[in-house]
Amino acid sequence: MPPQVARLYLVPSTFGEEIEPDEMPIPSSATDLPDLHQWTMKFIVSILEIWAGRRQPAQLIRSCHRVIYMELLCKTGSQSEIGKIKSIHQSEPLDGICESTVTVRFGNRLRAIVIRFEGVDGRWLCTALRLL
Repeated sequence: MPPQVARLYLVPSTFGEEIEPDEMPIPSSATDLPDLHQWTMKFIVSILEIWAGRRQPAQLIRSCHRVIYMELLCKTGSQSEIGKIKSIHQSEPLDGICESTVTVRFGNRLRAIVIRFEGVDGRWLCTALRLL
């Protein structure tokens, strides 16, 4: 019996924007994208440094949907210190989608960061980012 081909696929997030069909992001398979764990580590370290005001948000402009990037701009420098990553849990509900929960220590306080990456146009793109 031949292996079953996945029937579910990514429909890229548009945040309600009207996009011309020829400009619509093209879903990418996780096999065609950079290593997910390394990508997540680099991304979250950059986010923590941006929130602490030690890195420029423009360095992540290609890695974030414009809605998420605008939210990131508003939170630049919002933390007094760079958080320390304690753990990362990732799941891939569909090919080309990664949902991560990162536990971070800020001083004496533990907080969680939730992130969603979508594989589009041959790269991982952050489409959700929340500090809980």
